[in-house]
Amino acid sequence: MRRASWQVRLAVLPIATAVAVVAGVAQSHPTAAGGPIAVRAADCGTPPAAADAGRVDFAVTDDTNVFATVYLVDTANRVYAEIPWLTPGRTLPLATTLGAGRYAIRCVLSNGKVHTTSQFSVSGTTSGAVAGYKPLPDLDLTAPVKAYRAWLGTALPKLLAASQTLDADIARGDLQAAKTDWLTAHLDYERLGAAYNSFGDFDAAIDGTAAGLPDGTADKSWAGLHAIEYGLWHSSSALAIRPLTQALVSSVQGLIDDFPSEEVDPGDLPLRAHEILENTLQFQITATADAGSGTSLATAYSNTEGTREVLSVLAPLIDDRAPGLRARLETEISTLQSDLTATRDASGAWTPAPAITAAQRRRIDADLDQLLEDLSTIPDLLAPRTNA
Repeated sequence: MRRASWQVRLAVLPIATAVAVVAGVAQSHPTAAGGPIAVRAADCGTPPAAADAGRVDFAVTDDTNVFATVYLVDTANRVYAEIPWLTPGRTLPLATTLGAGRYAIRCVLSNGKVHTTSQFSVSGTTSGAVAGYKPLPDLDLTAPVKAYRAWLGTALPKLLAASQTLDADIARGDLQAAKTDWLTAHLDYERLGAAYNSFGDFDAAIDGTAAGLPDGTADKSWAGLHAIEYGLWHSSSALAIRPLTQALVSSVQGLIDDFPSEEVDPGDLPLRAHEILENTLQFQITATADAGSGTSLATAYSNTEGTREVLSVLAPLIDDRAPGLRARLETEISTLQSDLTATRDASGAWTPAPAITAAQRRRIDADLDQLLEDLSTIPDLLAPRTNA
């Protein structure tokens, strides 16, 4: 299974590479709050006492000899802007748009010291005020990870059963049945997209593509569902495919046996909520990962189901921090699923991605882009901010 890399955006707002320290003394009630803030060993500087609602721009300099993480927080400890990593001697912006309320700047030093400035008040109204993020202690992800592992525990035996059915088809030489049952097994695996990073070498053994192999599709080390797909749709004999289906059953059984010792990184779940469909855009909608079956849009549909499962276990954390977001995502997932199923022909067979109409592709692209844009907020929303 080819996977795209995804850089987690840890800052609530984009952080520039560097800014100059703002000179001068802040007014008691400026129209735009800001100015220099110095992180020191004993304190975190002094913000202006008051400001009008709107844009705030602080230039934060680390005057210590240790690293610092800097947050702009309110009295409820919600985060409105942050600098995840400030190195000694460097200046970076801490900027956002604030509505009325009371705020402070908090500096968390890598030596364990935490300093918080005096509060400053913001009054008035403004458009585009940023909604703060509620800090997320690492332990808050324990329950979602446990729930997701439990779901995997019920999904993996289904994958094994589907793999065994596929192997039995090949054993008796029924290639037509094998094509149908191959798709069932492949989609069962693709729904597990949030967990692939926990599967180690089993991921490549079960669903690896030929990309990067020295001899490509002719490479003798190529195994798994895509290798079986290539054989089925490129006129290989059942005799030639059988070692691959036997190896698939062995690999899935090995994964099941090993799974209790595998760990799901808590930070992976919020990341995968976005990354599963990012991979779908890169490898399925383009049919890049298709090895001959023409079913990459079916894979895309199973990826939406995998994404929905991740959102389900993260629901309490998402709803607590962004009411209404999950309902919007559910609607957008359903819309994309409708787009995908609309590409099936009258018999219910999936149309190969390159063969769908231009109008169908435009709808899929537009709806997937919107869904990805909204999903991209989740890694930030659920990024651990234990010390905020």
